[in-house]
Amino acid sequence: MTALGFAIVAALANLIGAYIVIRHLRGGLRVTEGAIAFGAGFMLAVAVTEMLPEAFALNPRGAAFFVLAGYLAVHLTQHVLTPHLHFGEETHHVSAAAGVSALLGLTLHTFFDGVAIASGFLVSGELGVLLFLAVFLHKLPEGVTVASVMLAGGQGAARALLSALVLGVATVLGVLLTQRAAGLAEHGLALSAGVTLYVAASNLVPEFQAKRGWGTALPFFGGAAAFFLTRLLLER
Repeated sequence: MTALGFAIVAALANLIGAYIVIRHLRGGLRVTEGAIAFGAGFMLAVAVTEMLPEAFALNPRGAAFFVLAGYLAVHLTQHVLTPHLHFGEETHHVSAAAGVSALLGLTLHTFFDGVAIASGFLVSGELGVLLFLAVFLHKLPEGVTVASVMLAGGQGAARALLSALVLGVATVLGVLLTQRAAGLAEHGLALSAGVTLYVAASNLVPEFQAKRGWGTALPFFGGAAAFFLTRLLLER
């Protein structure tokens, strides 16, 4: 399967997350809570042990700037320009404008999900698959987030599902542009590393770090362990 095919599969997870919210599937929402912790562990592991070393190997002097730029860009779009955004189900009423701003805030980061997948495959098939898995694991919570914010803002089910589709299209677009734009092909991995670090450490971890015990700690550490196991299997 090509990078584009993997991006389409990842995008489908956005739609599944939105469907869970629209259909009020409580079991699916409980799975999403565990997926947030598991995805955070997997993403942190892949960013620190794979993305950053490869980015600095490709561009030893300039990679640090692009990693920082990616990190700061996500904070700007999700927590400065967007007044209300957190991962997981939104259970409080918000304004309709909050739903639109949340969608816009998430679109940049989902675009770089696609950039990450494409950049990984430009380095190696193994890295591409690892980055696809990192993206896929937080796509379900993304879909839950954007759909629930839309519903909380008074939008209908169709609008909520459409918002998840927009996120999926942004991911596919990230792959297509990376394959065609020299700048993204050269610096996309470093930018995506900064984005991945932000999503894992600043978006996902705060959603469960206040909860004590092994309920969320186990899937969090399990996500990191799953990364190393997956890498070992791919190497073999």
